[in-house]
Amino acid sequence: MNRLQRRAEAALVVNTIVWGATFVLVKQALRDVSPVLFLALRFTLATAALLILFRGSSTNWWSHPRNPGWSLRGGALAGLLLFSGYAFQTIGLQFTTAPKSAFLTGLTAVMTPLLAALVYRTRPRGTEIGGVLLATCGMALMTLPALPGATLAMNRGDLLTICCAACYAAHILTLSRYSARASFELLATGQIGVSALLAWLLFHIMETPHIRWTAGVWAAIVITGLFATALAFTFQAWAQRYTTSTRTALIFMLEPVFAWITSYVLTGETLSARAAAGAGLILTGILVVELKPFRARPHPS
Repeated sequence: MNRLQRRAEAALVVNTIVWGATFVLVKQALRDVSPVLFLALRFTLATAALLILFRGSSTNWWSHPRNPGWSLRGGALAGLLLFSGYAFQTIGLQFTTAPKSAFLTGLTAVMTPLLAALVYRTRPRGTEIGGVLLATCGMALMTLPALPGATLAMNRGDLLTICCAACYAAHILTLSRYSARASFELLATGQIGVSALLAWLLFHIMETPHIRWTAGVWAAIVITGLFATALAFTFQAWAQRYTTSTRTALIFMLEPVFAWITSYVLTGETLSARAAAGAGLILTGILVVELKPFRARPHPS
């Protein structure tokens, strides 16, 4: 592993710490603000921060040796997937717990190689199929009712979070495809700007917006906007030049671990024995997929 790859993957680890630690912060803020309005405010602050941060290099975007049109297309597609994932996740957090949401979001690591196999026409390996089965069993333990006679219907927050994981997997693949030929500054700013625009266009349609300007809401907007969005997605746009989508998804597997730790430390919220066993199966499934014997594959162009 070369130095740039080590730095890139270290940056992705920092992302997982920040994202995992903000689960509880967002969960508490959603008591006082509707979710899509929260996303609009969060992504707008992040876009403004990146425009200020990159103001000195913005004049060079269009003369950048990397194709600016490619950067814009990648940013638009990544922004659409990013907004969709966050919308599913943030709305889902209203109906499920922070640790459960975090572990279900961790299914991104399983979905990423399977989606890559579908898009790039490569056959899934036996270990990938086995990992998905293990993770699916774990998901069932975490989300399906345990009471006798209960239906097999999932909590709607759980289903929304699973949709979120699929969007995040597609987002990782999109950045893998575009980051090698794109300006990471334009790619990062573009995806977050598109996410902000979509949130402002859709929040009146998707919800009955409301906000109460508490200290918790202010803290959530500022912390997630600057650190969990502007900084984190700039790190990701840069880092995915130097590592693969599979390794990115593996590193992001750490996010639910940090979320569970944060939730326990700040609120004392724990998983039941049944849910903890399910979480263990999800993590085992992810490990089966991601720690399979290595065999190099061509990087998607």
